[in-house]
Amino acid sequence: MSQAVREAVPALARRAVPADNSCLFTSVSYVVEGGVYDPGCAPELRNLIAQIVASDPERYCEAVLGKSNRDYCEWIRREDAWGGAIEVSILAKFYQCEICVVDTQSVRVDRFGEDAGYSRRVLLIYDGIHYDPLERRPAAPGLPPQTIFPSSDDVVLAQALELADEARRKRQFTDVNRFALRCMVCHKGLTGQLEARQHARETGHANFGEV
Repeated sequence: MSQAVREAVPALARRAVPADNSCLFTSVSYVVEGGVYDPGCAPELRNLIAQIVASDPERYCEAVLGKSNRDYCEWIRREDAWGGAIEVSILAKFYQCEICVVDTQSVRVDRFGEDAGYSRRVLLIYDGIHYDPLERRPAAPGLPPQTIFPSSDDVVLAQALELADEARRKRQFTDVNRFALRCMVCHKGLTGQLEARQHARETGHANFGEV
């Protein structure tokens, strides 16, 4: 991006949300609502996704979900279930906007709803385990941040990739297969996302910290 464009366009910034197993839902709610933080939005969005999936068992079959339609709907309503690509694609269609997820490990953008012709675009940043919303902060105090952009705005995508590249250089990403975790409830040591999810299923413990 040229220096002139950098100076003309306010910088894109990460807005941190809690690492509480619902960061995807909190982040999506924040950006689609125009920068309004609603810490209680996750159960509503989980329920919405479950209703959409249950209403179309042919489309959302076991081959797509990795589990039966009924099991998925029970699972996604749980507060320890982590959202990912399936949930982002459903929310992009529901909100009629392109959701761009910028990955700090690979420095790439996955654009959900890209081919649907939506006029709006929102952005999240993902480090392998945690999602945060991206926003342009206002120049003047008291004004709301900008979280919704035209889908034709390629400058904001370039800025998002710069943020991801900066995070990668600082190693601000999580290798989900190798990162060390500790259950903050029973203090058991775990390795990787799969072990954490298995532990959560077996014990109901949903509070993990990186070691």
